Amino acid sequence: MPLDPQVQTVLEHLKQQGIPPLHTLDIDIARTINLSALAAQPDHVWKVDNLTIPSDSGQIPIRVYTPQSETLLPVMVYYHGGGWVVGNLDAVDVLCRQLANGTNSIIVSVDYRLAPEHKFPAAIEDAYAAADWVARHAHSLGADSQRIAVGGDSAGANLAAAVTLMARDKGTPALHIQFLVNPVMQYSFHTDSYQQHAEGYGLTAETMRWFWKQYLANEQDGYTAYASPLLADDLSGLPPALIFTAEFDPLRDEGEAYAAKLQAAGVPVEWKRYEGMIHGFLLQTGAYDQANRALQHANSVLSNVMHGSADWLTNSDIHIQVKGKIGLGIDRW
Repeated sequence: MPLDPQVQTVLEHLKQQGIPPLHTLDIDIARTINLSALAAQPDHVWKVDNLTIPSDSGQIPIRVYTPQSETLLPVMVYYHGGGWVVGNLDAVDVLCRQLANGTNSIIVSVDYRLAPEHKFPAAIEDAYAAADWVARHAHSLGADSQRIAVGGDSAGANLAAAVTLMARDKGTPALHIQFLVNPVMQYSFHTDSYQQHAEGYGLTAETMRWFWKQYLANEQDGYTAYASPLLADDLSGLPPALIFTAEFDPLRDEGEAYAAKLQAAGVPVEWKRYEGMIHGFLLQTGAYDQANRALQHANSVLSNVMHGSADWLTNSDIHIQVKGKIGLGIDRW
């Protein structure tokens, strides 16, 4: 499929502006870039609180979005993207508001420590600590401790997936579903989508290499399951997954390979590739019609799962074949 015309217009505009690639900027400058510039206008949510929660490493800032309700609500712990290097609570503020209202669930957005000041595994330690804290303090948030989800986009989706592995390994907290958007799933740059979409589509292969270099203390860490969930030997016992990928995203193949590997491990999965879209599209509901349709679909599926419906898997027949032992590419049957 060709690029979506709305995406093409945005990319041409960015090219005309001459904005330098993210990996060429000083990190402090890169962190000033507005990652939500193409988001829709923010929804009103009944209550939004900025809090800090304790962890072994110190205080973790969170932002809690709470719809009005007289009963306990499901809760999703959400992790922003930005290659573990950039991004913050504001970058996903619009999306978290949309998810809170659209799913009638509490959303807890986590401002985990960033690299390179804090190398792996700092971000995943914060991500897990936040999920564990939410589970232990659910009632104080107005949340149901039996209906906890995790979600994220890009590097945030990587953290969400790693949290499900860590929660399974530690035996707590119990997680209801994982929502992964354009996820980073492995420390590798050799998939077909990396070769086909290395540059010219927003996120570039070179920027991803730079992100990983900032994130990892050493290359060997990149081959551990908590850094690269696709490399985990065993994915059984993980919560059901809703996974979105984008056709023109360098990360497309690893996200789809993860969907296939989850399914092979017996985990219920719904996966959808958005044709003509690029990395980060779900954050850009102010620019792309397909982003709004994806958001509606996510809200529908997540609402059904988090509010107790078992009949949610509308795309259970995922015909993806993982090539090799670490999913360096996929074939669609």
